[in-house]
Amino acid sequence: MVEYPLSEEQKMLKELCRQIAEDKIKPVSKDLDEEEKFPAEIMKVLAQSDLFALCIPQEYGGMGTGLLDLCIATEEISRVDGGVAASYAASFLGMFPILLFGTEEQKKKFLPPLASGEKLAAFALTEPEAGSDAANVKTIAKKAGNDYVINGTKHFITNGGEADIYTVIAVTDKSKGPRGISAFIVEKGVEGFSFGKKEEKLGIRASSTQELIFNEVKVPKNNLLGSKEGLGFIATMKTFDQSRPGVAAQAVGIAQGALELAVQYSHTRVQFGKTISSFQGIQWMLADMATKIEAARSLVYSVASMVDRGIKNVGVASAQAKLFASDVAMEVTTNAVQIFGGYGYMRDYPVEKFMRDAKITQIYEGTNQIQRNIIALGLIKKYGK
Repeated sequence: MVEYPLSEEQKMLKELCRQIAEDKIKPVSKDLDEEEKFPAEIMKVLAQSDLFALCIPQEYGGMGTGLLDLCIATEEISRVDGGVAASYAASFLGMFPILLFGTEEQKKKFLPPLASGEKLAAFALTEPEAGSDAANVKTIAKKAGNDYVINGTKHFITNGGEADIYTVIAVTDKSKGPRGISAFIVEKGVEGFSFGKKEEKLGIRASSTQELIFNEVKVPKNNLLGSKEGLGFIATMKTFDQSRPGVAAQAVGIAQGALELAVQYSHTRVQFGKTISSFQGIQWMLADMATKIEAARSLVYSVASMVDRGIKNVGVASAQAKLFASDVAMEVTTNAVQIFGGYGYMRDYPVEKFMRDAKITQIYEGTNQIQRNIIALGLIKKYGK
């Protein structure tokens, strides 16, 4: 197996997350999935282990670690349950815009409770007509004295209803196109801010995916991200540059968990008088699965390390990591179900859940078709002169 140049602290983090996943998450994973129950108690365990403090500077109550650490944690949690990992990682998705573009006042106010895990965050971009087309936001924010008044609806919001702090993307000047899109920090409980339909999903069912409704919601101008209008679109794009490696890490973890189940099962399943692990056809499947996972992991770790080194233009590399890892996850989990045969299709066995959980990694934070667009445009820009 490939050995990665992880620090001692990162190795300890990996082991800690694996232990939490095995001891705390695995025993309740099936129930969380079947009941579509948000893992509130597990979020408390992750908070007590300082896992929400990753990526947040020490001056704001964090541990001052980098994106690679977050990817390691997300991968290990996903290895057992992709839905729990989605709930965990989505808080960072909501946090990143504040970390990247927030004023000092905003960082001091909102980052410490997120770092401690006292509060969770969510990122509110998606609407019925604004998903992959991120610039087509219809939610409106109009200035009214010292406030902004937000009206509109967001849907498919991970951690919706459970998060306390929401980074909300809204139009402040329609005439400016993407430059007229701003971002606001909205706290749960403010008048006019409510929650609508909670989605029933194919996979990652432990995570809450819910509609957000803004009806004359007053937000103080101090909660305008960066205290500047027009930052919404660029904040979204830069946030995705940092969050997509996390989705890729989730995909790697889901694939790894499915591979391990498939290998274990192949050692016990007997056909024609011998275990199926002795059949060359199965061996080749397992070999291809393991190799592709390792390639995906290498790409994820490399891109996360680029971010941690301060390399600015990581959009293409981030898209490549998300694209490749999620496609690998879907392929590996599908093959794992195949190795289980008829049992793989049954809910009594855990492997079908991994296939269901894998699918979303090809869809959210930009479908893989959008990732291919980003990569192709980057190639044209670089080599098409």
